[in-house]
Amino acid sequence: MSPRWRSAASRGGTHHRAEQLAAALPPLMVAAERVASTVSQGVHGRRRVGQGETFWQFRRYEFGDSVQLIDWRQSAKSDPVYVRETEWEAAQSVWIWRDGSPSMEFGSAADAETKRDRADLLVLALASLLIRGGERVALLETGMIPASGRAVLNRMWAMIEGGQTPATSLPRREVLPRYARLVLVGDFLSPLDDIAATVDGYARRGLRGHLVQVLDPAEERLPYDGRILFDGPEAEGEVLISHVESLRQDYGRELAAHRAGIEAIARRFGWSFMTHRTDHSPEQALMALYLQLSESLHA
Repeated sequence: MSPRWRSAASRGGTHHRAEQLAAALPPLMVAAERVASTVSQGVHGRRRVGQGETFWQFRRYEFGDSVQLIDWRQSAKSDPVYVRETEWEAAQSVWIWRDGSPSMEFGSAADAETKRDRADLLVLALASLLIRGGERVALLETGMIPASGRAVLNRMWAMIEGGQTPATSLPRREVLPRYARLVLVGDFLSPLDDIAATVDGYARRGLRGHLVQVLDPAEERLPYDGRILFDGPEAEGEVLISHVESLRQDYGRELAAHRAGIEAIARRFGWSFMTHRTDHSPEQALMALYLQLSESLHA
């Protein structure tokens, strides 16, 4: 066996192992990492400066934490090793929430992504991008403690795929540290009063947030004609409508008014609001969202 032949065989074996490894990766994670990699070429991570001293909470030591952060007195009381976390550190973390309600299952074409598919992609790609920039992230309403590193991304994916995220159209209020950041991703088709109450509940504590409305193109254009049977977006029941095309203009005005109402709510509390359609590039939406979030993190 010649050295060259052994080298080729070795390369072939490595290639085969790489293919096996890639095949085992979840498609959603692969897609999210690809989107994050594309966007990361145009943005840069930030350096943290200073650390506040106001105590926020103890949390379990996680891989990647500095040993200097360990609180040995608290850790001596039980088996787990604990880290002392200041309010500044907690506030610099980003909590992400994704709408898990039935309306997110909608996709107007058989080969199109559902709103939930696209929201999941944006959530994981954003988390990957934030982690690359040194930020700490967590999924809201799951009990996760904000942390950084690849393990966090894998855990987020497992929770999303395993149905361990809330199935609500708006997040329930959760106690978070002052000045933390929130990213809420959903279709936001709930009544404006409910959306305002949700944002107000978090904003009153000083939290800054970002609303990302994900819609299917058919929800914007209502491209149907004739007699159509519609299902309620939140399983409210079926409605048979004749001459759907006659409602198109009124429907468009109602949707525009609803969207303007959400934007006004976000502006009132100093939050940002952006819209995204499932037939548009996820990279474009992620870039805009990340830049808005980076600006608020630097503020």
